[in-house]
Amino acid sequence: MNIAIIGHKGIPARAGGVERHVEEVAVRMARQGHAVSSYVRNNYTDRNLAAYKGVRLIHLPSIGTKHLDAISHTLLSTLHALSRSYDIVHFHSIGPATLCWIIRLLKRRSTLIATFHSRDYLHRKWGLPARLYLRMGEYLICTVPHATVVLTRGQQRYVRDTYGTDTDVIPNGYAIQPDPGIGELAAWDLAPKSYILSVCRLIPHKGVHYLIDAFMQLEDEGRLPAGMRLVIVGSGFHTDDYERQLHERGCGRPSIIFTGTQSGAALAQLYSHARLFVQPSDSEGLSIALLEAMGCGVAPLVSSIPENTEPLQGLGFTFTAGSVDALKNRLAETVNSGDVPAMGRKVQELAERDYNWDGITGRYLRLYARVRAGAGPCGPEKTT
Repeated sequence: MNIAIIGHKGIPARAGGVERHVEEVAVRMARQGHAVSSYVRNNYTDRNLAAYKGVRLIHLPSIGTKHLDAISHTLLSTLHALSRSYDIVHFHSIGPATLCWIIRLLKRRSTLIATFHSRDYLHRKWGLPARLYLRMGEYLICTVPHATVVLTRGQQRYVRDTYGTDTDVIPNGYAIQPDPGIGELAAWDLAPKSYILSVCRLIPHKGVHYLIDAFMQLEDEGRLPAGMRLVIVGSGFHTDDYERQLHERGCGRPSIIFTGTQSGAALAQLYSHARLFVQPSDSEGLSIALLEAMGCGVAPLVSSIPENTEPLQGLGFTFTAGSVDALKNRLAETVNSGDVPAMGRKVQELAERDYNWDGITGRYLRLYARVRAGAGPCGPEKTT
């Protein structure tokens, strides 16, 4: 099949769950002999890179502002795709999907697929006009494509109840493997199992401010194991003010470490040797960072939103979303518990079974073939 992917920033992924999702799936599709084209932004992907692991990279410019970067690039990508003989045109995310109707209307020989990653208008970085635009994108992503993919069963129920649309559930996956080495930890003077880990983009809906406040209160109350640290991995995205506020919150606390964005061996070792992984988000799609922590055998403590609890399937530890007090008490209980190592092994087994990128790629390819054959979006593999 000849496949085009539109709506992500680019690959190889530097940060962002959508970019990671696209990279992992696109590379595997190309490896299986499919012609895969990824539309990438000039301000994200190295312009000298014409292909990545068998995926053709189509570089186009964008207006590099918070509100226009994605939509300007998506418009150019969509217009470019009209002149190409793609079998599949696959849009990702509700913002870019505001333009997917162009493909459905003007490129009738192509099959239009879209993945609904997250209800982005719930993210606090967006003002009212942007939220209204994203809501329009949600309507279009759920009604225009030949098939719509969601990441969780909760999203599937939401789309069915709101728009009457049947969808396929194909989750995110994880790729980072456990790394027994500890050499990378020396950069932050960390010892194995001596730190609590959070990995995310530093944007308000990820809730890192709750975690910092809870950790500092526990430290002041002497309720943490001696020498326990909080390690925050990630950087902002058009959220410089929020990132600065987080650094100011933890100012003067050597126990709170901001590493910036990490990858490769450094990230693998940070995951592998954490005592606990904490995800305190107010909203999510399906967090790849959570799946990576699970895959590395780290017990997770997550806020009680369905997007966090569903992938854990009854495992892990939870606290009431948005409550610093609930997080503080649950964090103190969990980080001191002897049940944490056993829980880490259980979630690792779950990740290996259900969140493997090879299996996820196969599900996409079967969906493409099924829809192109006229069988409809929801065949035997549909999750109910």
